[in-house]
Amino acid sequence: MLIKSIKGVSPQIPESCFVAENATIVGEVTMGEQCTIWYNAVLRGDVHYIKMGNKVNVQDGAVIHCTYQKSPTNIGNNVSIGHNALVHGCTIHDNVLVGMGSIIMDDCVVESNSIIAAGAVLTKGTHVPSGTVFAGMPAKKIKDISAELLEGEVNRIADNYVKYASWNK
Repeated sequence: MLIKSIKGVSPQIPESCFVAENATIVGEVTMGEQCTIWYNAVLRGDVHYIKMGNKVNVQDGAVIHCTYQKSPTNIGNNVSIGHNALVHGCTIHDNVLVGMGSIIMDDCVVESNSIIAAGAVLTKGTHVPSGTVFAGMPAKKIKDISAELLEGEVNRIADNYVKYASWNK
């Protein structure tokens, strides 16, 4: 793994986190407890900060970055960022699933208990209300989230990635 300080600021990674051997974490990145950063994921807190809550999983090939002096990245608790997703200078609240290959651009806000579908593109400044599913390019609301979807996808995936990390430690 590449964990690198930038301008004297080092990533803050609690002992309870798992970071894959070829993940890259640079600069002002702060993680909560039980976060997992998977193979080939890149978290670049070089031009602004990245702050993550507890039980966030950043899956294989995902990229998290920010915009210089403008848009930091804030991620809440119990968030799954799918394989090859791009999360850039935005805010993601608690209990969110960011689908594989999706893109979330600067100044977007994804409220709690939401799903961003695989391949969705949230253009700059998009607001995702709590309890919704957004899909498409550009992404739009396609439906309200059901209790089954929240428990069966959002919570299940976040919980499973903590378990998967235990196999890799």
